Formats: sequence, C-alpha cells, structure tokens
Amino acid sequence: MSSHENADGLAQSRGGYWASVASLFATSSTLVCCAIPALLVALGAGAALSSLVSVFPQVVWLSEHKTALFVSAGAMMLASGWLQWRNRSAPCPTDPRLRDACLRTRKTSSVVYGVSVLLYGIGGWFAFVQPWLSEA
Repeated sequence: MSSHENADGLAQSRGGYWASVASLFATSSTLVCCAIPALLVALGAGAALSSLVSVFPQVVWLSEHKTALFVSAGAMMLASGWLQWRNRSAPCPTDPRLRDACLRTRKTSSVVYGVSVLLYGIGGWFAFVQPWLSEA
C-alpha cells in the first residue's frame, strides 16, 4: 500500500474493517458459549447439545470462562467502535475507483460492527440476564 493511499484514508478504512471483523469473531464466541446452548435446551434439543459438547468439548471451557470471554469481546468491541468513530470522516482517495472502494469498505465495516453488537447483546442476554431472570 502506498503512502498516497494511507494519506487519503483508504488504510484507515481498511483498519476499521479488520477491527470490525475481529470483533465479529470475538462476539461469535459469546454465542457459542451461551446463546446456542441455551437455545438448544429451550427447544428441547438437549441431546443435540450433548452431541455438540462431545464433539466440541471447548464449548464447556468457553461456558466456564464466560465472564472473561465477555470482557475480552467487549474490549474488542470498544476498540473497534472507537476506530469506526475515529475514521467516520477520514478522507477517501480522489480517484473514483479508490474512492468507491473506500466508501464500500467503510459501509461494510459499519454493517459488520452492527452485527457484532447484535451478537454480543444476544450472547450477553443468554449468559447473564436470562439466568438471573430464571432465578427470580
């Protein structure tokens, strides 16, 4: 990547995109640890959950460490959100092809970040809120 592209904001847009992708993977792990198992049990698919855990025993480890998982994913989400905010008005290149790529990357990055926030919320609901409501 040339310094011209970096000065025009294309590198910043790509950095925000990759930060959003990293936060999407982090928040997906919150679904694996908490939301998917809770959904399977709620649907009466306990046998499917048992099979899932026997094939992927790491699910149990993720569930046992859900607080650390959510804190780590939340930190990644905050960093990604900060990058999104910081780069929201970064200039794009003047070349039409590069400008379109810059704007498309910025929009895709925002969508990926929004999906990440949604997945984080769903995982958080099933990990912390729903069990608390079930006790009451």
